[in-house]
Amino acid sequence: MAESAAHRGAAGRGARSAHALGTPDPRRWRALAVCLIAGFMTLLDVSIVNVALPSIRSGLRTPESDLQWVLSGYALAFGLFLIPAGRLGDARGRRAVFMAGLALFTLASAACGAAQSSLWLVVARLVQGLAGGMISPQISALIQQMFSGQERGRAFGMFGTVVGVSTAVGPLSGGLLIQAAGAHEGWRWVFYVNLPLGALCLLLARRLLPDTPSAGPVRLRDLDPLGVLLLGTGVLALLLPFVQAQQWPGDRKWLLLMPAVALLAAFVGWESRCAARATRPVIDLSLFRVRSYWLGCLLALVYFGGFTSIFFVTTLYLQNGLHYSALQAGLAITPFALGSAVAASPGGRLVHRFGRPLVVAGLTAVVVGLAGAVLAVHLVPGRGAGWAMAAPLLLAGLGSGLVVAPNQTLTLSEVPVATAGSAGGALQTGQRVGSAVGIAAVGSVFFAQLGEAGWATAYDHGLVVAVAFVVAALLVGLADVRGERRGRGRTPRTVTHTHADRTP
Repeated sequence: MAESAAHRGAAGRGARSAHALGTPDPRRWRALAVCLIAGFMTLLDVSIVNVALPSIRSGLRTPESDLQWVLSGYALAFGLFLIPAGRLGDARGRRAVFMAGLALFTLASAACGAAQSSLWLVVARLVQGLAGGMISPQISALIQQMFSGQERGRAFGMFGTVVGVSTAVGPLSGGLLIQAAGAHEGWRWVFYVNLPLGALCLLLARRLLPDTPSAGPVRLRDLDPLGVLLLGTGVLALLLPFVQAQQWPGDRKWLLLMPAVALLAAFVGWESRCAARATRPVIDLSLFRVRSYWLGCLLALVYFGGFTSIFFVTTLYLQNGLHYSALQAGLAITPFALGSAVAASPGGRLVHRFGRPLVVAGLTAVVVGLAGAVLAVHLVPGRGAGWAMAAPLLLAGLGSGLVVAPNQTLTLSEVPVATAGSAGGALQTGQRVGSAVGIAAVGSVFFAQLGEAGWATAYDHGLVVAVAFVVAALLVGLADVRGERRGRGRTPRTVTHTHADRTP
């Protein structure tokens, strides 16, 4: 933090003066590149480990329960820290929190790669997830801070490309690393690959990222510790039964949903009380009275329930059902990544012109593409299914590129820059909750069918549930479009920046 204060003389003063004059920071695109590299690292580690699990099992003799925590522990810690880290960045400085999270993520990656036992690896993954949760909300907040107007849509489009590609290309990257380094020790390079990227990002972040104009010294009570505690325990109780759905047999795990609801209700009550007392809450609940924000959060929650579960069941089907290697499974999913990469950047540019109808078009393409993947498995059984799914997954990927970044742009379009971190953290927490619920729901249907009908039928049923989540997101998008047309007649919807661009 002392280093951040010292650096204000260089990056900070320049960014603040540019902001005060209403001129954009000339280093903003280079600063965005730093953010995107860090975002790629943190999101890649959600999916890259999937194909490394057999290698980890053989290398560390890891039991199934610990393997599950290698996956879910990262996602759980990541989701728990998003909103508090966003609030901390808003208050203390996004650059400082970004760099602290990046340093911790890099060290945790080194610890994961050097793990000598499954317990060591699980603990290191928890720390890595926590660090990822520190970094992620700062990225969306920095985009809000550095860009405005159509440039903001372009920046979010590039970030959307990173989200889609990192999620989809993870299995391929993991497969290539394991193929190159060997099945027994190759899993370690899945984590070691973060070290040079992390070190490079830290050096560049120190030079290029701007400080937060509204940030300053804060006391612990200014960060609303009780609100953080209520939110953290509530989200933990909500996520645990979903991320452990396959490992905790029986229905007792769902009893955790009752204290989850109670804790989250207490959090809402406490945050409302903070607002009434003019105390800065963890998240400003008045944001959820903004139509673009709450509908965007709902759409993201439901869409990520289908989006991430696709890769979960597809990887299981290809590797365990069709006996693809890790590399072959990664290659089979690559068309989705390519489609997402191609469409995300244009989507970020076009959202300023078309608004929510662009997201609806993307969701429609995802539904059609996934339905085509279900049909392909029926028409081409056996090991040829991976090839048959390529075209439908490419279409679904193109659609996804028109959903993630444009929805994020629309959702945050009316959020004041001063609260961009906590607002972005809440949006991404919804994505993590949606991912956990989707994987649990799709996984339960998949494994129930597996024992009765075999891999192909189980995959069909799992994809149908994933499609149902995407259809639900499509209905949310259609409701938003219909509501806008009722409220504004037939005037086309555009992204507004009146509130988002104001100086805090």
